[in-house]
Amino acid sequence: MGLDDKIDNKGDELKGKAKEATGKATDDEQLEAEGKGDQMGANVKQAGEKIKDAFKG
Repeated sequence: MGLDDKIDNKGDELKGKAKEATGKATDDEQLEAEGKGDQMGANVKQAGEKIKDAFKG
């Protein structure tokens, strides 16, 4: 996995956590769910990159 990909994926994960926290603080269930979804998407990307790395190495 390239360093740029790792940084992008981590950034997406952190944005998702921020959305989730904001949603919880403001009782905005939709924003909270969107944040959780963003985190899951970032985690899936990270897993895919790890699989690619395993086949390269």
